Amino acid sequence: MASAFTKEVFNCSKEEFFKIVSDYEKYSEFLPEVKSVKIYKKTDSFKEMEYHVSLIKTIKYKLKVTESGTDKIEFEFIGGDVFKTMKGSWQLSDQDGKCAIVYNVEATFGMLVPESMAKTLVSANLPIMISNFKKRVKAVYGK
Repeated sequence: MASAFTKEVFNCSKEEFFKIVSDYEKYSEFLPEVKSVKIYKKTDSFKEMEYHVSLIKTIKYKLKVTESGTDKIEFEFIGGDVFKTMKGSWQLSDQDGKCAIVYNVEATFGMLVPESMAKTLVSANLPIMISNFKKRVKAVYGK
């Protein structure tokens, strides 16, 4: 299983960051590898969505996302290309008026992917993704 983990602080409130991270269908506006996200099922307790992501090639996968107030977003793979399993979360907390996050993801791959490549696929994009979320906070809130 390949995994990635990071802790970061964003220059906005927890509620402001939650609005950005939970606005899934706008990810393609600021995450270059995300071509589209479409929510196709929504209930009071979860959302199911399909991502189209361009890594080496364009892949599709579906996630079930559960939001726990503005404190936590959990996601779990429910189908698609490349992955066999994937799960992770965003945990948000207030830190002196800013938003502290803990992000983690774990994945296994359905095709024959060497362990070293699997780790690279899961973790290589994480610093870029976090940087793009920081740019989005600045663009949306001017902070």
